[in-house]
Amino acid sequence: MDLRLKDKRALVTGASRGLGYAAALTLAREGCKVAVNSRDETKIKAAAEKIEKETGTQVIGLAGDVSEANLADQVVGQAVRALGGLDILITNAGGPPAGAFDSFDEAAWQKAIDMSFMSHVRLIQSALPHLRKSPAASVLTVTSYVVKQPMNNLILSNSIRTATIGLTKSLALELGRDGIRFNSILPGWTETERVKDLMAFRAKNNGTTVEEEFTRQITEIPLGRMGQPEEFANAAAFLVSPAASYITGVMLNVDGGIVKGTM
Repeated sequence: MDLRLKDKRALVTGASRGLGYAAALTLAREGCKVAVNSRDETKIKAAAEKIEKETGTQVIGLAGDVSEANLADQVVGQAVRALGGLDILITNAGGPPAGAFDSFDEAAWQKAIDMSFMSHVRLIQSALPHLRKSPAASVLTVTSYVVKQPMNNLILSNSIRTATIGLTKSLALELGRDGIRFNSILPGWTETERVKDLMAFRAKNNGTTVEEEFTRQITEIPLGRMGQPEEFANAAAFLVSPAASYITGVMLNVDGGIVKGTM
């Protein structure tokens, strides 16, 4: 299938590794011009160079922490100037730390809100004037399957990511007539650095090994394995592409079937 992504202009945040990197790489392979962002300047420049070398497509690396209030305008502005506009925005950020409710103070909650909710709000606000000029505008927020099936010791993620789902659905309803589509992917267990960190946290709490925690988690996944970042990226590329032009307001599980609910 031709996703009709050639020469589209995309900004992907949280893209030096993991899901964001995989999404940016897949978009570039489809012919998109891509701006990638993460906090670490060295890592994001290296990621951009690697993607550009592999795909032969224009890729620029933009450093900045999008959980900070003023960074969204800066990152979006740099992307628009470098790419000549914006058609696609994928808002992705690292998840908040694991822990029980009593282990977090108000400052920890505020930090998690800035990372896992306000980063989406600010990036979308900054990008909207540019997306309104695109004939194929699309926004994809990246959240987690825990918004449908909360997980123990992920109180911050369980709570705050749910707000991003509400935001995404509301914007799909509000801005559909502007021709801008809004969808979200709810990833399940995927082999990324964050998942390795979560397994290390569990191992420490449970007195087990990381390998044992991986095995235990995999038994709960109907497909019997964790996902690969490129499997997430394939779904992401389709949802933001003109090939999905009549899909908006969707919260798509890419989770190997782990969510047990029907909705």
